[in-house]
Amino acid sequence: MISFTDQLSNSIQVSFPPKRIVSLVPSQTEFLHALGLDEEVVGITKFCVRPHSWFKTKQRVGGTKTINIGAVKALQPDLIIANKEENVKEQIEALQGIAPVWVSDIITLGDALEMMTSVGKLVNKTDQANKIASDIKIGFRQIRSLKIKPRTAYMIWKDPYMVAAGDTFINDLMTYCGLDNVFTESKRYPQTTIDELSLLGCQLLLLSSEPYPFKEVHVNELQKQLPDTKIVLTDGEMFSWYGSRLLHAPDYLTGILTQLQKQL
Repeated sequence: MISFTDQLSNSIQVSFPPKRIVSLVPSQTEFLHALGLDEEVVGITKFCVRPHSWFKTKQRVGGTKTINIGAVKALQPDLIIANKEENVKEQIEALQGIAPVWVSDIITLGDALEMMTSVGKLVNKTDQANKIASDIKIGFRQIRSLKIKPRTAYMIWKDPYMVAAGDTFINDLMTYCGLDNVFTESKRYPQTTIDELSLLGCQLLLLSSEPYPFKEVHVNELQKQLPDTKIVLTDGEMFSWYGSRLLHAPDYLTGILTQLQKQL
């Protein structure tokens, strides 16, 4: 048994290296695959859609906030990997009676990189994790943020409209892009209205593809109500998945910024 400390400063004892892992967060599940694990991961959630091969073949144990505790127990895991925001505290506590639970807590890109290197050590894939983290750092250093810093809102939900506030991972990536989040003083994912967006002087509205699947029809609908706001559909995975998907984020974000530089 080896002792590890998670991002909530909890110490866990793990049978090393772990051979039966349950992952409860989509972006962290994809990261485990990127590390080269396969048979070691025995359980995932119904939202862990990447990699597609795992989504088709791995045992699913419910949703990120509706974990089937009995299904996890039946898998006899020797390690469970979770997240403070995406999973429910009471369910994490229940799972701690089954196996060691390592919990991430991610608000910034730095937190994400720390998660990766820590999980790499946890699953005996240190070199692979360090390489991924290093490549992500290099990629983000190459992003050229917007100089004009448009007043921006990042919308994640409809009915009611909800946005990402200042204490979120999404906000940190917005900052890297040079986007001035009009909800930076708010907490987590507050509700908003068209009137509020107008009053806040929102110049750019990003509509995420997840968790609510915004489409072009929503752009047209909102554009009529916010005629002076530039509205853009965005890939939610590129703004909110904090695992190995971040390898692809710099190129994606650069593409968006290049277009905005011409249009704003």
